[in-house]
Amino acid sequence: MEVEVKLRLPDSNSHQKLSIILSSFHTKTLIQENIFFDTTNSKLSSNFAALRLRFYNLDSYCILSLKAKPIMSDGISRVEEQEEPIDPKIGRMCVAEPGQLLGLLESSKIIQRVRREFGVGENEVLVCLGMFRNVRQVFDWKGLKLELDETIYDFGTSYEIECESKEPEKDKKLIEGLLKDNGIEFSYSEANKFAVFRSGKLPR
Repeated sequence: MEVEVKLRLPDSNSHQKLSIILSSFHTKTLIQENIFFDTTNSKLSSNFAALRLRFYNLDSYCILSLKAKPIMSDGISRVEEQEEPIDPKIGRMCVAEPGQLLGLLESSKIIQRVRREFGVGENEVLVCLGMFRNVRQVFDWKGLKLELDETIYDFGTSYEIECESKEPEKDKKLIEGLLKDNGIEFSYSEANKFAVFRSGKLPR
């Protein structure tokens, strides 16, 4: 189970201001390309699951992930998550020919779970649902790994600060304090990035 604090920033000015405030705590920046797949009859998304290939920093590495049963409440996200590293070249072959993904990755435990848990049969194929990009700045701040995201969809750009946490209520208060002390407006995220992507519009 992945548990994260997720707070939405209203605009690029807020994002840039927070980036400057945290600049001395910066550890790395990740350029992420997120590409999603499902069956032609939406067996995954209809069961609140998302199968994703994520490429990092111009294909330096690639992660296959399956997320399921997301719950979002008061800025805290809980979701079942399973991840596996994938050869980026194989990942790109899957993007180019989504119908071959199940065969190319047949030894993957995630793909085996997709077949078993979501009833994806031997004769079924996957289709590509589309993609979005994310620029993630990572900061080591007060023992927390803060992730400041600029997410670029076809329909607009959103901004968010996230933090994976074992004590989400406590850590949420710390992050809220950081934002309030520096006059940065925020709101609780009400949907994860995949849900925003599928809705085709930015949260209000």
